[in-house]
Amino acid sequence: MRTSLKALTASATAALLVAGLAACSSAEPSTTATPAANACQNVKSGATSKAVSVTGAYRSSPKVSFKAPLKATDVERTVVITGHGAKAVGGSSVDIALAAYNGTTGKELTAAQGFDGSAAATVQVDDKAYVPGLVRAVECLPVGSRVVLTAPAKAAFGNQDLSKLSLTDKDSVVFVADVVDMPPTRANGKSVAPTEGFPTVKLNAKTGEPSITIPKADPPTETKIAVLKQGDGATVQATDTVTIQYKGVLWRTGGTFDATWSRGAPYTNTASGFVPGFTKALVGQKVGSQVIVVIPPADGYGSAGNGEIKGTDTMVFVLDILKATS
Repeated sequence: MRTSLKALTASATAALLVAGLAACSSAEPSTTATPAANACQNVKSGATSKAVSVTGAYRSSPKVSFKAPLKATDVERTVVITGHGAKAVGGSSVDIALAAYNGTTGKELTAAQGFDGSAAATVQVDDKAYVPGLVRAVECLPVGSRVVLTAPAKAAFGNQDLSKLSLTDKDSVVFVADVVDMPPTRANGKSVAPTEGFPTVKLNAKTGEPSITIPKADPPTETKIAVLKQGDGATVQATDTVTIQYKGVLWRTGGTFDATWSRGAPYTNTASGFVPGFTKALVGQKVGSQVIVVIPPADGYGSAGNGEIKGTDTMVFVLDILKATS
């Protein structure tokens, strides 16, 4: 049985407040920001990881061979190719190519992704967003690297239900990953003049995090969208997977209820996987753009609300569109 790379995501602590992350085990939102841990463990190489033979050029489909059953008693990592780009530090997002195997049977565990010109997957170097084994595989490695990680299944997947991956706690797993790129962390488009009637936005010069000031006026009754920075990248389609930074505040109080900056890394999801107003703000925009959107309840959570967001609350988001892949 094969599973998609999305199954390698961890629990709902990484869920975006305005959408359920389909790859997670729960879509319950959390209004408490959780900063990512920034310390890399730098797992050492060992006899088991060295027993996995990997050949082929970087970004090409690797030829992987090992004698099954491969018995892993600890997490080990062997760097096959050392790159020279930026490092995938803890808390950052990184694009990777990945092949994964059941070490006991030798069979492919997930369909390989990101090799031979196919789109890489964006993962977060954070155990609360992705399974520990995947984080241990790529953390603190420079772009351009290829790595092998071997581990007991339980150590690799943490609290994931192994049966859904056709694994048991007696199995071992093998990950082969290429560290492809470090996506930008803020919109790099050209600033445009603010649109009258919208909340005002100021950016932190160092981090790019926006501060949002709500005008002393009633909120609009329809979703309103304005561009703050005009990017020149690809146009976002509803079916695309997007990587974004965002900050959300309530029109009623001006208080922040969720922000990727507080969690330490951008967020990735399908463009159509959000509340309607948020999706409207994404689709049709160009990568590199920064957008502000005012979302009334009808295009948000409706009369039911969500957590601290009341059924009458209008939400305001500033979002940086960093990447889109079809």
